[in-house]
Amino acid sequence: MLKSTDDIRITAVRLLESLPAGVTLVAAAKGRSVEQVRSVIEAGVTHIGHNYVQEAEAMRPLFAEPVSWHLIGHLQSNKARKAIELFDIVQTVDSLRLASDLDRRCASMHRMLPILVEVNSGGEESKSGVLPEQVDELVSDLAALRHIQVQGLMTMGPRSGDPEDSRRYFHTTRLAFERLARVGLPRVEMRYLSMGMSNSFRVAIEEGANLVRIGSLLFES
Repeated sequence: MLKSTDDIRITAVRLLESLPAGVTLVAAAKGRSVEQVRSVIEAGVTHIGHNYVQEAEAMRPLFAEPVSWHLIGHLQSNKARKAIELFDIVQTVDSLRLASDLDRRCASMHRMLPILVEVNSGGEESKSGVLPEQVDELVSDLAALRHIQVQGLMTMGPRSGDPEDSRRYFHTTRLAFERLARVGLPRVEMRYLSMGMSNSFRVAIEEGANLVRIGSLLFES
């Protein structure tokens, strides 16, 4: 059941107040209405995440508020140019091929695009993302691209079940994040560790997340 806009606003305020200093809430707006998203922005949320380029394309022009727009779903290469136009950061880069396409298009648009590298921390075939044992190599390759900047890592973890089941995935990703932060690659700055969703964000924060992507907790009863 969906919450009323007033209830969404109240939930967002309480959630923002409960987060530790330095942790940013990204409201996951997949399938949400303009009114619902406006409610969380009015509550003080300044980062909105979309899974689909087409949803953001329909919604972003309707907001004048100074909000940062995140792509948090898988990006297809044929939507890369539109994604660059719409999003302030892409959280789901998982291959050199996709990154190179973004880099080439950013060059033609005179744009530097912040990205996160998506890590398939559980090695699940059903999920996108680079495997943990391959993330160092991929980030090293991305450092050679001149129009994207790696700003951290993102991982999903299980979508449901016991939040503790996610802890090992978050821990694996945090270790990679810390390791890459020590390397000092050009155009690589490990600023953001994006982990955790509505059912697991508190465990993710305990494991070092400073971006949490929350949808159903905000919008649903």
